[in-house]
Amino acid sequence: MVMVVQVTQNGGPEVLNIVEQATAEPGPGQVWIEQKAIGVNPLDLLQRKGVVPLPLPSPLGLEGAGEVRAVGPDVTGVRVGDRVAYATGPIGAYASGRIYPADRLVKLPDALGFDEAAVLLFKGITAQYLLKTTYPVGRGSRVLIYGASGGVGQLMAAWAKHLGAQVLGVVKRPGSVQRALDAGCDQAFDFDAATLPEQVAKATDGHKVDVVYDGVGKISFDASLDCLRPRGVMVSYGATSGAPDPVSVATLNAKGSLYLTRPSLAAHTATAEEYQQRAADVIAAWSAGLIKPQVAHRFALADVAQAHALMESGRNDGAMVLVP
Repeated sequence: MVMVVQVTQNGGPEVLNIVEQATAEPGPGQVWIEQKAIGVNPLDLLQRKGVVPLPLPSPLGLEGAGEVRAVGPDVTGVRVGDRVAYATGPIGAYASGRIYPADRLVKLPDALGFDEAAVLLFKGITAQYLLKTTYPVGRGSRVLIYGASGGVGQLMAAWAKHLGAQVLGVVKRPGSVQRALDAGCDQAFDFDAATLPEQVAKATDGHKVDVVYDGVGKISFDASLDCLRPRGVMVSYGATSGAPDPVSVATLNAKGSLYLTRPSLAAHTATAEEYQQRAADVIAAWSAGLIKPQVAHRFALADVAQAHALMESGRNDGAMVLVP
C-alpha cells in the first residue's frame, strides 16, 4: 500500500486527505517510483483552492524525487535502482510511491540529494525558461524578480547574476531582504506598491528595468508596469495574491509600448525532448555551482496540511519538501 494525498473539495489546507491505495504495475513506457522527497509549489495551493481548477477528487503535486522500483514494457533509458527526479504532470507527486512516464524522468548525479532534487527541477526549469526564453537575459540586462528570497526567486537571482544582469529583488517582509541579497540580488526591496517604482528607478539611475518577473499577481501588477523602461517586458507568471485585473492595450501603449506575457511551464515543456533539454541545462547549472537549491522546510507527507498552511502564510523562508 502507498500513502496518497487527495483533494475531494476545494478549500483550505484542511481539505487535504491522506488515503491508502494499492501499488500498481507500470504499463508501457511507465515506471514505478518509490518517492524519497516531494516538492511543494505555490501552484499546488492554487489547485487545492480551486483558483486553478482540477477535476475532483484529484491527487496533487508536480515535483518529486526517488528510486525506480519497477519498469514497464518498452522502457528505455532508466532501470530499476536508478535515482531520478521529475517535474510537471501527470499530477500526483504527493504520494509515497507512484506511476510516472519514463521519458520525463531525469537521472540524478550521485552528489545531488533527494531533498535538493525534489525542489530543483520544477523551480529550476521555471527559472531556466523565464531567463533564457521568455526574456533572454544577458550582460547588461536589468531585471526585477519578485519572491527573490523564495524557492524560484533564489535560483533566478543567482542565475541572472551569472548571466551578467543587474538583479533587483522584491520580498514580502524586511526579514527576507538579506536572503535575497545572499541569493545574488544587487539590491532587494520590501514590497510596497506605492514606493517600488521609485526605488527601482533610483537603483537603475533612472533607466528602470528591461524585464519584470512577477509571480505575485493582483497586488503588484500595476507597480510592476511602472518599473519597466519603454518597450520593457512584463512577465506575469504567477498569482499568489490572485489573478491581476484585466489591462487595456492602451495602458501598455501609454506606459511606453510595453510587452506583456503570461507564460507557463507546461507550454515550455510540452514535448519530452524540450523538457529534457531544459532539465539538462538546470542540472548543468547546478553541477557548475551556478544555482543551489535551498531546502528551508521539511515536513512528513502526513503533515502536508501544515506545510500548505505555512506556505499560505507567506512565512516560509524558501523551498519546502514533503518526506514519505
